[in-house]
Amino acid sequence: MADNLPSEFDVVVIGTGLPESIIAAACSRSGQRVLHVDSRNYYGGNWASFSFSGLCSWIRENKQKRDVREESDDWRKLILETEEAISLNMKDNTIQHIEYICYANQDLAEDVNEAGALRKLSAFGVSDNGEATQGSEKECQPVESQSLGPESCEVSPESITCNDPESATERSDAEMTSESENLCDATSDESALEKGKMENASTAETAALEPKKITYTQIVIEGRRFNIDLVSKLLYSRGLLIDLLTKSNVSRYAEFKNVTRILAFQEGRVEQVPCSRADVFNSRQLTMVEKRMLMKFLTFCLDYEQHPNEYEDYKEYKFSEYLKTQKLTSNLQHFILHSIAMVSEADSGTIDGLKATKKFLQCLGRYGNTPFLFPLYGQGEIPQCFCRCKAMIDHFGQRISAKYFVVEDSYFSEKTCTNMCYRQISRAVLITDQSILKTDSDQQISILTVPPEELGLPAIRIIELCSSTMTCMRNTYLVHFTCSSTKTAKEDLEPIVQKLFSLNSETERESENEGGPEKPRVLWALYFNMRDSSGIDKNSYDSLPSNVYVCSGPDCELGSDYAVKQAETIFQEMFPNEEFCPPPPNPEDIIYDGDGTQTEDPGFSNSSNVITKPSPEENSGGDGDSNQFSEEQHEE
Repeated sequence: MADNLPSEFDVVVIGTGLPESIIAAACSRSGQRVLHVDSRNYYGGNWASFSFSGLCSWIRENKQKRDVREESDDWRKLILETEEAISLNMKDNTIQHIEYICYANQDLAEDVNEAGALRKLSAFGVSDNGEATQGSEKECQPVESQSLGPESCEVSPESITCNDPESATERSDAEMTSESENLCDATSDESALEKGKMENASTAETAALEPKKITYTQIVIEGRRFNIDLVSKLLYSRGLLIDLLTKSNVSRYAEFKNVTRILAFQEGRVEQVPCSRADVFNSRQLTMVEKRMLMKFLTFCLDYEQHPNEYEDYKEYKFSEYLKTQKLTSNLQHFILHSIAMVSEADSGTIDGLKATKKFLQCLGRYGNTPFLFPLYGQGEIPQCFCRCKAMIDHFGQRISAKYFVVEDSYFSEKTCTNMCYRQISRAVLITDQSILKTDSDQQISILTVPPEELGLPAIRIIELCSSTMTCMRNTYLVHFTCSSTKTAKEDLEPIVQKLFSLNSETERESENEGGPEKPRVLWALYFNMRDSSGIDKNSYDSLPSNVYVCSGPDCELGSDYAVKQAETIFQEMFPNEEFCPPPPNPEDIIYDGDGTQTEDPGFSNSSNVITKPSPEENSGGDGDSNQFSEEQHEE
């Protein structure tokens, strides 16, 4: 494969994470010759998303912590006498302290478990007796092992052939009803018949009210319905990434849903936070006095720069201290600090908090009633939108020359990173059976910030995803926990997991919930620590040539602004006279040969229940005043 590639490129990009993929797309759009490669057998690096079986494979690979590929010295023959080679890592050392626990009923036979974890999507099938059907050895290869190509991000939900738990339940109910009817027909006593019907009706009603019990068998068989992100982030509706997606027309490759609610954790309970004007005045959590206080403060934050006398004397204060001076109740201070500004109580100053609050408010109303969007099928879709690799070369390949090299941080060896002191991110991923806050709708996308129990510790960010995000199977939720590390991920996050969720079996949970509200049950949990290489100066790396640029992995922030800024900075350093990710040519200005078809219209997909462009209804919030805080209501 390598023999067919040119020997010279303008830019070689190593890694398919978000900043590398943006740079590759920007360079290609500006007419540069780009070679984009990755040694991994999946897109995204630490920005990737996996099916359940793919995640299990990722866990095994990272727990091995050794490279199983053969080493070759053939490349040394290609190094000139005047050159010095910079060796790259053959294994990923950015993930540590992996722990995973299954709390669901493990009724799956050991051999079926292994086959289910490796089987391709097309190999999944269910026989009449509900057992997983066996596929051929060829079919059992994981999807992630396939060569990179544009089709890898175009799997539609219709192609999933796993069994449907709802239809299975309906079939089971029908069989039970049929059996009970036959039993009743065999009885000559009419009173017994009526009694049996009443008991069956009562049982059906009870079953309908109870949450469906999910087993590990179902999770494995339905594994392709999961898209589990290694990094948990959201997109601000007026953030840099959304602007870049729309400007470059890359948005046509992705679909988004609006986050439906913002939650708060206070005094041991989870509650919804009012965000828009309509939410504030409809809230039952706030008194009328608190509603006026909150409206007044949020209106001030939207143009706080125009009123310096209101905050100049408090510039050196922490934002939490500043809030206390604004005649806000403790309840409002909690909402603003942890659920609107979402800044650190210990470290964020007054200006930081005001900026964060303004950003939150400016993003309201562009696409919905919260400031945030989530990409269908997970965050791993975003790098793939910018990344359309056509080929890979192995380490036996040819010598390729380039003017510039862009390398993701994890590829550098320990020698190159001798002077590094990396931060760490603590991550947890849970599969649960119920939402963290039940409502009439079971299709909620929620964000919750849990404040630290001790001053100086980091807050914990929780994002709960429902099945309509295409990240989990029906009747389950995918819950992501993220915080800056102080210990291992499990030590940092499990205490909060235990506060919000039940880790017990079904029987133990029933006794646990006696006299109190029922907690959602964790079915499966994963904990791991991920390296945070953001904010590290290039000069900290040992002996890097001036034409080698470094992209960091994911940071701990909620949005992806850092990755976009880094990509733009590197691009401008390489090509200062070129526009960063310019819009594509107008299709009407393109001359096509023969039967060439025109490109798609720019903008988001127009399918139902996904974000497109702001509509009058969205901008008005349906009540005419819900987006009072937004400066701009319409796209130009």
